[in-house]
Amino acid sequence: MIRAGAIAAYLAALLAVDTQVELPGQLALGALTWLVLLAAARPLPAERRAQVAVVICAATVAEVTGSILWGVYSYRLHNLPTFVPPAHGLVFMAGLSLSEALRRHSRTLVVFAAAAVTVWGVLGLTVLPRLDAAGALCIPLLLAFLWRSKARAAYAGVFLVVAALELYGTAIGTWRWAAELPGLGIPDGNPPSGVAAGYVWFDVMALLFAPRLLAAVQRTWQLRHRLVPGTGQA
Repeated sequence: MIRAGAIAAYLAALLAVDTQVELPGQLALGALTWLVLLAAARPLPAERRAQVAVVICAATVAEVTGSILWGVYSYRLHNLPTFVPPAHGLVFMAGLSLSEALRRHSRTLVVFAAAAVTVWGVLGLTVLPRLDAAGALCIPLLLAFLWRSKARAAYAGVFLVVAALELYGTAIGTWRWAAELPGLGIPDGNPPSGVAAGYVWFDVMALLFAPRLLAAVQRTWQLRHRLVPGTGQA
């Protein structure tokens, strides 16, 4: 729980500072966040670090697609801040740390996450200032993973961290979601209620591809150490 809280506190401070700086300051925040990520990941087992790497890659592709190319949301300076990719890795670690700290109460954690996103979705369709149809469309996917997946507790923990950061980040103006999905005209919230459903896919890819990434790295390392120095031959 301490680890999850420390990461969440850093991310909250990071987003707050970002609202006060221009591009040079953003670059410095990016460098600092990469260092924080490396320090936080160092004690983790190799497979967990591989999962973090996969999440960062998948999230960065999604960021470029959703923000830069599609325009579903935009950051304050209309760019992709350099702290965003490593921050995704920290979010993943915070969510896992939260679920591990509440391992004895995992069922309660999952039920709470499912209830929270359902209530949020209903409010987005009824009383919130912006109609949130796009967010509501994503909720069934998240509920399905919370119901059926063996990693449901991890998804619940990540959802809570993502939801808190989305509410905080949009409130202070670090980023803002478009009123409608560009080209589709579907009303969207700021933030959308089902935003964490996208993060589930990052987690799924992390759990699926991390073992393969780790195996590939190990094979490359073994091959490198079998080569004769200076010859490139085995």
